[in-house]
Amino acid sequence: MAVNASQITQIGSLEEPRIFTLEEANELFPLVRRITHDAYKKLEPIKRRLENMLATDPRMVVVEKEYEAVVKRWLRKMERLGLVVQGLWLVDFDTGEGYLCWKYPELRISHFHDYTSGFSGRRPLTEIIEELDPDWA
Repeated sequence: MAVNASQITQIGSLEEPRIFTLEEANELFPLVRRITHDAYKKLEPIKRRLENMLATDPRMVVVEKEYEAVVKRWLRKMERLGLVVQGLWLVDFDTGEGYLCWKYPELRISHFHDYTSGFSGRRPLTEIIEELDPDWA
């Protein structure tokens, strides 16, 4: 069953991130990817404008605010969905034992890392499931 944005008002918070099973994360993933893709597309022309401006251009402040607004809007949406935002276009689904890790434009949730290793320590999800047989899988 697909989840759409109108069905979700607040399912997570910064104080208590939502705990996901792999199935729940995969159910929510199409919405997460669509929101992220849309924000990415909105940000690209703003980013190009910034790259083509001189540092002394008085319009830079306005364009930087546009950039920041797009990123903040995306961040708030991810947090409302119960995700942990680790960076721009990089989100984690907390399993209670670590994170299912996804970075745009990856096509699916296919990596996991524990709470201490971060993005650089992520491993293929298939390895983790085969090795540990976690309850969330």
